Amino acid sequence: PSPKPCQPHGANEEALRYEIEELKQKDLALDQEIAQLLSEGYSLEELETHISLLHEYNDIKDAGQMLLGKLAVIRGVTTKQLYPEYDLELSD
Repeated sequence: PSPKPCQPHGANEEALRYEIEELKQKDLALDQEIAQLLSEGYSLEELETHISLLHEYNDIKDAGQMLLGKLAVIRGVTTKQLYPEYDLELSD
């Protein structure tokens, strides 16, 4: 294993404290966002369902983009040139 760069002990500790504080702030922001959504009438189960569906959508979209990329390589065109052929918008 390669040696770790030498840092003064205090600098490393300060960096860790800073990182911990950043994570605490992110945690607080997420808690506030969840509280806001709950106050708007959303349930945790509903939010989890939406998140799960978004992950599934992104996985399917990624697979579609990969296939378009491979088809574009085979045809010697850009993926952008394939969009009209498949009635896709560039924002898709």
